[in-house]
Amino acid sequence: MRALDPDPGLRAAPAPDCHPDHALDRALHQERAYHDACRAALAAMAEGAQEQVVTGEDVSASGADAEILGRRFRSDAKAMRELPPGPLFFGRLDFASGERDAGDHAGQSYHVGRLRITEHPASPPLVVDWRAPVARAFYQAGPRDPQGVRVRRRFGWAPGGTGEPGDLTGLEDEHLGDDLDGDLDDERPGSGMILAGEIERPRVGPMRDIAATIQPDQDDLVRRDLGTSLCVQGAPGTGKTAVGLHRAAYLLYTHPQRVQRNGLLVLGPNRTFLSYIAEVLPALGEGGVRQSTVVDELARQPVRGTDSEGAAVVKHDARMARVLRNALYARVRPPAGSLAVPDGSYRWRIGRAELERIVEDVRAEQPPYAVGRERVRTRAVRLIQEQAERRAGPRPQSWLQRTGRARPLGAFVDEVWPKVTPEQVVAELLADAGVLGRAAEGVLDAEEQRRLLWPKVPRSYKSARWSAADLVLLDEVAGLIEHPQGYGHIVVDEAQDLSPMECRAIARRSAYGSLTVLGDLAQGTTPWAARAWPVLLGHLGRPDAVLAPLTVGFRVPAAVVEVTNRLLAALDVDVPPARSLRADGQVRTEEAVDGAGVIDATVRLVREALGREGSVGVIAPDEGPVSAAALHAALAGAGLSPASPDQLGARLAVLPASVAKGLEYDHVVAVEPAAVVEAERRGLARLYVVLTRAVSRLDVVHSRPLPF
Repeated sequence: MRALDPDPGLRAAPAPDCHPDHALDRALHQERAYHDACRAALAAMAEGAQEQVVTGEDVSASGADAEILGRRFRSDAKAMRELPPGPLFFGRLDFASGERDAGDHAGQSYHVGRLRITEHPASPPLVVDWRAPVARAFYQAGPRDPQGVRVRRRFGWAPGGTGEPGDLTGLEDEHLGDDLDGDLDDERPGSGMILAGEIERPRVGPMRDIAATIQPDQDDLVRRDLGTSLCVQGAPGTGKTAVGLHRAAYLLYTHPQRVQRNGLLVLGPNRTFLSYIAEVLPALGEGGVRQSTVVDELARQPVRGTDSEGAAVVKHDARMARVLRNALYARVRPPAGSLAVPDGSYRWRIGRAELERIVEDVRAEQPPYAVGRERVRTRAVRLIQEQAERRAGPRPQSWLQRTGRARPLGAFVDEVWPKVTPEQVVAELLADAGVLGRAAEGVLDAEEQRRLLWPKVPRSYKSARWSAADLVLLDEVAGLIEHPQGYGHIVVDEAQDLSPMECRAIARRSAYGSLTVLGDLAQGTTPWAARAWPVLLGHLGRPDAVLAPLTVGFRVPAAVVEVTNRLLAALDVDVPPARSLRADGQVRTEEAVDGAGVIDATVRLVREALGREGSVGVIAPDEGPVSAAALHAALAGAGLSPASPDQLGARLAVLPASVAKGLEYDHVVAVEPAAVVEAERRGLARLYVVLTRAVSRLDVVHSRPLPF
């Protein structure tokens, strides 16, 4: 491996056989010139895309076709104009001549980047998209399996100043066909100073893509077929979130029509997390992807109420699906009598027994409630039609429509299969002990039913103060009434915290699509958090999903992993201990006498941390004398300008433990772990989350005994 100035801050004394020479100087000069040419080509592509927008608006086609074409052109132009600053390529592949494994690529060279760049649509690309089949060798080729690659080159990059584009700072070559007689047991594909520096370099601001650093096992998951549902159990720092987002980008690239037709949804645990990951897909050239939380996705009503933990646990239980179905279909009843429908001076009659059979047959078919209501109407009209045709021959379509709208027929349908809204069903269930008792008989015990009942009954469902858990119930009933429109693919992050009822809501939206499920059982913090993936995947309707573990961490250093692995035995989940490829990192603990001492120590440690490069996160209990709010005030009083976690560009953020999931900071100050553990039922798992947010250094400040 030969390197030239990989990156500022990453310079190291070269090995005896790796001294930079004039050839490498010339290579870097040539690559910089090539990068300039690519930048000019990208500018021309953006200008051409904008011209297509103008042309598309005047295209001679139907209005719908013109709108679709214009939307596509505008999306392409916007993606190219708003591509985040960075290198237009991060790697290069030189395929060997005459190698069978190289196939059609023998003797060819390809630059690999986040976006395909070409001087003309019919010309060979200047840069190939990282998702293209030929680019897979960039991630998978290694000394034992070169895949026809002679040299893999990686580039170092330094961002420019304000308004400046930045430039290549160095390059590093791996000669994959060399030294095959040596000991390769410890050699990992893709190793090197540039790769290590990119993985480990300090980060401030939102999450970045990992297109330049994807590892072989991650690449295998990213490129799974659209028809495969995938569950990634990822230890902290293994890149599971990045894998899920890059898989989304890969599917949009390889199946654009199928995925874009039905849409792609990314579900995260909270809005702070969504803000943190918001720039990843646009950086990969993919816009228009819906990113949402489960609560926002189910928001039929605003959340204005709260539940006790006991009530919320019951509402999120899978058994509530049976209770709600019973409550909805309890409204279906047999007819009180026969039906007479006027037709001019004549009346068509259907006997009670025939009407009962219609209702029983439709109910046995178990269609969506709204579909069942229309089937009852349609079958009653059919019986009338048969009578009319026996008497006077075939009836025209207008006669059928008029008969279907007849008032007596409408009154009959309303009687046996009444129209209803989810709000009416759920409000009646939670307000009336009798209704609840009948629907929950044999499903919930008396204590569980008591927890469900509203302590104060609203005047009507329109004035109800719905809780977040109530939204899940409303969505379940809405799904029973009418199936929701589904997505082509859904990425679910932090899935271990989903309840069975939330899983059912997601399953309804992916009935004809696939799922990418991401999570870590050790980080489950909700009262209903999963202990095993097969159970949760069953609730998601994907019991056959491929379960893939990621246990090797690239971001969290070994010093931190050693501490957090001590908590795993107490978490009641079957998760293998994580391991880190980073031998660096630092963990320190500092004990104070009391809460005031904890605050003073935190201020001092933060001031020290800000003297280093990278982001600093202070993670504290949600409540109490050393809460996040108290520490925010203390740090502000010390002139250190703390920010909230939503302010992603800030050097220093203070956040409560409850919102730390999915975020990361170069230096974390974890405050009073014992208070974090005591705050909730699964407090040890919450502490596990807090400690694993550190990607370089971890300070633990406490006045009480440490749980670990």
